[in-house]
Amino acid sequence: MSSDELVFERTIELPDMIAYAGATWDWHRLHYDTAYLKDRNLDRPVVDGQVFGAYLAIALREWFGPDAVVTALSFRFKNLVFAGETIRCLGRISSEEPGRVELDLRVETGAGRIAVAPASATVQLP
Repeated sequence: MSSDELVFERTIELPDMIAYAGATWDWHRLHYDTAYLKDRNLDRPVVDGQVFGAYLAIALREWFGPDAVVTALSFRFKNLVFAGETIRCLGRISSEEPGRVELDLRVETGAGRIAVAPASATVQLP
């Protein structure tokens, strides 16, 4: 695999956030309640930060195929992301050996704001 940057893009809409909340049982009002948000001077629901782990895992599977296994994934939040924003998961291979790659990752919004960084992953290849 080349050392060029890998890209995975997705727009996170409110229905996506509700589906994730249902799957994880995380019903914090910050993610859906407009009155609660207004009281905190926020105009849109905030994307649950843990979902970025899921999107990074999806991106890794897109890049390396369905038989690849993510054996390590770490990430740190930088900024809030809001319902309706597009994110870009970006990756660059930092180390490669037969059957295994390590990557440096980050997540940006469509506006170029860093949402998640630093981040890294190790993937076992089939």
